Amino acid sequence: MLIPHPLLGLRDAQEFTYLGDARLIDRPDGMAEGAEAAFAEYVYLRDNPAGVHRELWFHEQGDRSWLIVTRDTVTHEILGAELARNVALAANGGEA
Repeated sequence: MLIPHPLLGLRDAQEFTYLGDARLIDRPDGMAEGAEAAFAEYVYLRDNPAGVHRELWFHEQGDRSWLIVTRDTVTHEILGAELARNVALAANGGEA
């Protein structure tokens, strides 16, 4: 399986480590009210969808970047990839 790295082009999936659902970058605020329940849900409750899904991959044997890869879990077709940092910044209104 080839992953289209946004900076390096097509890379073999064996260079990457799969982490899971891309929503993992939206870590709960540990100081907010209800943080314990939010973290329990964050750590233990995961979807296992069949079809198009956004996943978090780490380019361990490359530039060590984090990517959000959109992949069809049924066919394993890669539909796109973006730098996780850019996605997180866009979600936070551009704030680091």
